[in-house]
Amino acid sequence: MVSDELWSLIEPLLPVPGPKLVEGRPRVPDRQALCGILFVRHTGIQWEYLPQEPGFCSGMTCWRRLAAWNEAGVWDDLHLVLLKKLRAAKKLDLSRAVIDSSHVRAAPQGPQSGPSPVDRARPGSKHHVIIDAQGIPLAVSLTGGNHNDVTQLLPLVDNIPSVAGTVGRPRRPLDALLADRGYDHDKYRHLLWARGIRQVIAERGPPHGTGLGIFRYVVERTTAWLHAFRRLHIRWERRDDIHEAFLGLATCLITYRHMQRLC
Repeated sequence: MVSDELWSLIEPLLPVPGPKLVEGRPRVPDRQALCGILFVRHTGIQWEYLPQEPGFCSGMTCWRRLAAWNEAGVWDDLHLVLLKKLRAAKKLDLSRAVIDSSHVRAAPQGPQSGPSPVDRARPGSKHHVIIDAQGIPLAVSLTGGNHNDVTQLLPLVDNIPSVAGTVGRPRRPLDALLADRGYDHDKYRHLLWARGIRQVIAERGPPHGTGLGIFRYVVERTTAWLHAFRRLHIRWERRDDIHEAFLGLATCLITYRHMQRLC
């Protein structure tokens, strides 16, 4: 499940494990644990039911390894490495970016969840994503289901990494940002202009089907790619950092697929 090429990118970023303090079984190899994590992410299976036959380790070992790697910032570092490779190949299109959010049900209520306005006030969360013109994710975030989309506009823009990969200064900021009418607010329009970003945000009032849909389909496609990983289709984690770890890992894998296709 982890190709040699992908592992060669991830392995240098993993934190070095500390010395064993007590006698016991040898440490499970990181690549074996990563395979188990990817299996859970793809199938949505519970950690304790992770099968051992394909060579996976204990589900709790995978869970602890995922939490430790997320705390060490492995997925952020991997995402930046992949974006650099795309920019070096001149395949990262920042002429315009698109932002959107999607709602997922939160089975156990925990941090970064709230009453959903689209699901009869049941607990839910939102995945916020900003992408380049081709659908490559640039930044993601997690909030409660009752948070307004526009509250994540500036945090996502500011969280886009400064991407090197070519001669000259790192590429930042965006040239233009496209968004639906949920982001229509004069305050945020002015703040984007102050950052040197041309905003193309749909206005409230005109009927649907007369705006930016022909340009915004790429972000809806990226959202579908995220939710194709069954562990992200419904939030099963009470801890928000574990769900954010799955979200960051999925972002890296989508970016990696683009790197394979375009580079």
